[in-house]
Amino acid sequence: MINMNNAVGKKNIVFITLDTLRYDVACELFSKGLTPQLANVIPQGWEKAHTPGSFTYAAHQAFFAGFLPTPATPGKHTRLFAANFQGSETTGPETAVFETADIVSGLAAKNYRTICIGGTGFFNKQTPLGSVLPGLFSESYWQPEFGVTNRDSAKNQFVFAAHLLAKQERTKPFFLFINVSAIHQPNYFYSENETADSLQTHGAALAYVDSQLPLLFDALRKQNDTIAIICSDHGTAYGENGFTGHRIGDPVVWEVPFAVFELKSGNFESHAG
Repeated sequence: MINMNNAVGKKNIVFITLDTLRYDVACELFSKGLTPQLANVIPQGWEKAHTPGSFTYAAHQAFFAGFLPTPATPGKHTRLFAANFQGSETTGPETAVFETADIVSGLAAKNYRTICIGGTGFFNKQTPLGSVLPGLFSESYWQPEFGVTNRDSAKNQFVFAAHLLAKQERTKPFFLFINVSAIHQPNYFYSENETADSLQTHGAALAYVDSQLPLLFDALRKQNDTIAIICSDHGTAYGENGFTGHRIGDPVVWEVPFAVFELKSGNFESHAG
């Protein structure tokens, strides 16, 4: 586990949620070598975890309160972040603890520039509900080109992030959050001649996102060292046990991929396709 208590104030932080990505699909593509950019940074593969919420809004409310996906193994697991409250059994010496109700404002109080690049509807700021989560950040951005119906959404999000980071002051740390929308339905257009979403198109969407990650990773490596957290907020069902979609209690929804790693400044390895 990365000692986030030591890292806060010294290193940048990027938090990427691959919205709706299933754990089983993420592992299958990883084992087949179809996510080479992720393999570069997490050669050990994905950690299996349980999400605190079965749909985007609930999961992210928990994430920003410090409750990231929990490792899917028995026992108490020390968290990376926590809002201070008495009786917490998962806050330890390596946990970054904030005297605020959420980690975003907690990082802002530590002089972090807080940036949200939205993707799915809960980040589009077009309604009061769609403004709650981005409203936690000092800067929040959403465009239709970042949304679920745009086939180039991940590229557009990562190019936009790179543009923001190019103007970043090296003396001020940043917390960059990106909600990647591409894997969320509809995703059929990531597979040629498909007209309906499926497990296959779900995986094709992940492969597309992976191909665009160097746009973001290279921009991050031009900055100071960055702690990176990548996970799904929830999975989704494609007919398993009669279910379709999420906001349900099936294991394909609750089991999510999770990874934490560090991107060192100046270490360039790949280019986006």
